[in-house]
Amino acid sequence: MPSDSKEQNFKEISIDALKPGMYVKSISYQDKGFILKSEGYVLSIAKIMQLKDAGIKRVIIDPGRKKAVEEVDKVMPNINSSPLSILNKVRGKPEIPMEDELKQAQALYGSAKDLQSKILSNALTDRALNAEEVRETTDAMVDSIFRNQDALACLSRLRSKSDYLMEHSLNCSILMAMFAKHLNFDRDVIEQLTLGAFLHDLGKVFIPSEILDKPGSLTPKEQSIVKTHVALGAKILEDTPHISHITMTCIKEHHERLDGSGYPKGLDDEDIGKYGRMMAIVDSYDAMTSDKCYKAAIHPTAAFKTLIQETNSAYDEALVEKFIQCLGVYPVGTLVQLNSGKIGLISELNREKPTSPMVKVFYNARLAQTIPIEDIDLSQSNYKEQIDKCIRPEEFNLNLLSFFKTAFNH
Repeated sequence: MPSDSKEQNFKEISIDALKPGMYVKSISYQDKGFILKSEGYVLSIAKIMQLKDAGIKRVIIDPGRKKAVEEVDKVMPNINSSPLSILNKVRGKPEIPMEDELKQAQALYGSAKDLQSKILSNALTDRALNAEEVRETTDAMVDSIFRNQDALACLSRLRSKSDYLMEHSLNCSILMAMFAKHLNFDRDVIEQLTLGAFLHDLGKVFIPSEILDKPGSLTPKEQSIVKTHVALGAKILEDTPHISHITMTCIKEHHERLDGSGYPKGLDDEDIGKYGRMMAIVDSYDAMTSDKCYKAAIHPTAAFKTLIQETNSAYDEALVEKFIQCLGVYPVGTLVQLNSGKIGLISELNREKPTSPMVKVFYNARLAQTIPIEDIDLSQSNYKEQIDKCIRPEEFNLNLLSFFKTAFNH
């Protein structure tokens, strides 16, 4: 809700007093103590009936933004859910179980990866970026995150070294959507940030692969070439219609650091906005936890430790804390070994007991064989099972993708 003098212009009214053409700022659940953002013009009586059917009693309107119905150019999102579903959105609870969302998320992840490939190819051949096509995909990803973020979060952990550039940007957009949602940003801001993360490394397509994939340290000249990817990506998007300032900030500031050691402009604490700080955290975390041709991934917990160690010099301390809270001590999709020897994937977080998530086990390291798939709630474990350590699939010669498909589609 806006503050100061603007807030005085808003008015709370009964749902019965809501008329087509009015501009709704938010939906009030007085009896529940919730304020649900669902901003926009109400187009029709049918839309008002949807609100009533959802159990909404009162809304907050902006009396100064009323339009004739035939001139309305912005419509409130469809609200056809039950009050419980809406309140679950507010509280951050999944609307649907992960298994129900997973099939749709898999199709979405695959199409988004194909789109990344198309974008990079078009950039190389100087063809214009279709911003609307990209926005439709990233908005669909945000929809999935709101339904159940664990599905896309899990998929983002299954990676290929050869597809790093495509998957890194895709995974960053998933992480950014989750992060922004966790911070309770308005939906339109979440969508703009997700789009920015999806496009943040676009300029790298112009960097020679022998430099991008070079094992070992880069020479000063090679480092300067890599650093040009920020400006190259920004240039493409500056010539693209309908790219917002928020989206551009993700591209321009993802390598800036609070102590001024970043690039391309060497901005410092006072000059880097919140969105740039968020993008720096997301970009660095995903890079650290991804396998590359020249460097093995580190475990999420190790990446968290690095981010914490570099707070204030590189990363915003408060935002790093929020990011870790968002993903959980053991992020969904992380492969772990229990003290019983069982191996499985983190399938659901436990916000009350972060070190006791739900684990879907499918292998026994002590027996060196697969076991029947089982969901173990570590907070309720009859055998007092606990996470012993994070592991990598190759440590036990596991085909993680195969096990993932079996585990979540059985």
